[in-house]
Amino acid sequence: MTPPPELIEQREPLGGAERRTADLFAGFVEREAAGVPLPGRSTARRFAALTALGRRDLSLVRLAEGHLDAAAILHEVEGSAPAPGERWGVWAARPPGPGVRATRTARGWTLSGVKPYCSGARACTHALVSADADDGYRLFAVALAQPGVTQVRGTWPAVGMAGSDSLDVSFADVPARAVGEVNSYLDRPGFQHGGIGVAACWLGGAHAVAAPLYERAAAGRLDDHAAAHLGAVDLLLHTADTLLRQAGDDIDADPLDERGEARARGLRVRAFVEKVCTEVLDRVGRATGAGPLCHDEAHARAVADLTVYVRQHHAEADLAQLGRLAAAEAGGAAR
Repeated sequence: MTPPPELIEQREPLGGAERRTADLFAGFVEREAAGVPLPGRSTARRFAALTALGRRDLSLVRLAEGHLDAAAILHEVEGSAPAPGERWGVWAARPPGPGVRATRTARGWTLSGVKPYCSGARACTHALVSADADDGYRLFAVALAQPGVTQVRGTWPAVGMAGSDSLDVSFADVPARAVGEVNSYLDRPGFQHGGIGVAACWLGGAHAVAAPLYERAAAGRLDDHAAAHLGAVDLLLHTADTLLRQAGDDIDADPLDERGEARARGLRVRAFVEKVCTEVLDRVGRATGAGPLCHDEAHARAVADLTVYVRQHHAEADLAQLGRLAAAEAGGAAR
């Protein structure tokens, strides 16, 4: 049977933005990834590394964070690690729809279906892929250079985060290895720690967006209104940096979440950093006007990328979860 036209080429050539990010990602994995601590071990330094990468390039940090998160998951769940030369992603998006199905066979597990938002679809060599199985929701390790793994062309036409190459990926009876048990990916404390790592990436983007405003200040080209915006931006960024450092120290003090604080911590930090990113985008635009967006390619890309990336936050849905946790805490304290 002839496959649909959009699936004919398994490895469609990378475009300019995707190729640039893929090359940066390969260099990061080869030269820098090993020096980034695992969560629970100098976690503030891990978050700072992600923020620095996000300030440099948000598409790059999206792929780097996926590889580092995969390494943390493999370490926490089964005590393994990526092999030299491997570049991993974590493909666990679960929007409405049929998604990916895992089937247990006499020879092991296989995956079939389409997974959306697979960042680094053509840059990763391996991925941790979430899928529904008969016994529940599971995570699987998949080598991507094998028959049945197909990047679906045209499924990431985005301007923001274009370089992340977050295509849909189709799986057709692809052999896979189960990582942990049912729901172990979601139930481990590291899931909450990893969520803060994503916020650290967003924060790096906010720093990048703010750079032209700081540059105007250094050149002495701020009127009173722009100075007020800079003061607000500086306050927001400094507070978010401090919050991430504190979150890292708190994780190191209780890496297995024996105090049960990880969920609320993750929701609070992510919500605050999302708020910071949203306000920085607005204030920098109001302070600098259209000039940097029209004449500064790096700034225009950072604005477009951050606008897309920060929407990984679930907005009011996450705030509602935090509100319920806060209500439960308040009720417990009142008794």
